[in-house]
Amino acid sequence: MTGMLRMRRSRGVVSGFLLLLLGLWGGLIAFIGPYFHYAYTPDPGTAWTYTTARMCLEILPRAAVFLGGVLRIIAAGRHIALFGALLAAAGGAWFALGTVLSPLWNNNVPLGGVPAGATVALRTVEQIGFFTGLGVAIVFIAAAAFGRIISLPVEPVPVAAEPVPVESAESADTQPIG
Repeated sequence: MTGMLRMRRSRGVVSGFLLLLLGLWGGLIAFIGPYFHYAYTPDPGTAWTYTTARMCLEILPRAAVFLGGVLRIIAAGRHIALFGALLAAAGGAWFALGTVLSPLWNNNVPLGGVPAGATVALRTVEQIGFFTGLGVAIVFIAAAAFGRIISLPVEPVPVAAEPVPVESAESADTQPIG
């Protein structure tokens, strides 16, 4: 049974590497974005500032996507690779929906703040690059990886044939003929 769950490790390298990169981007852009005037309020000018909002909306999903990418790269079994893809997809979904759902537990105030760009175009790019577009891209890659794992043919494990007992010549002579 365990042989049926095995797969080549190279099956998840590309998707795992992309998930690693997107996970790193999602977790680090909040901290290094202010250097490039690419940030969110309430403190858009300060880099490397930790807040609860960053923990809930950026660091935790980043960890899920990053771990999912690592699992996709190192997995030799389908169950580990599937778990990595699902974990990355959940992190990506949280990137996309976390700011939308955060008012439910934060007194009707979005946790992430608002984009700090000076123009509508820059605010749109910040929203896409920080949360929505990033989450959609992660979910897409994780879903494609999940589908690739599921679509692999199941290779049966070769079973050793049972030896057929051979009757000896002596036993054939002693048996009555019918």
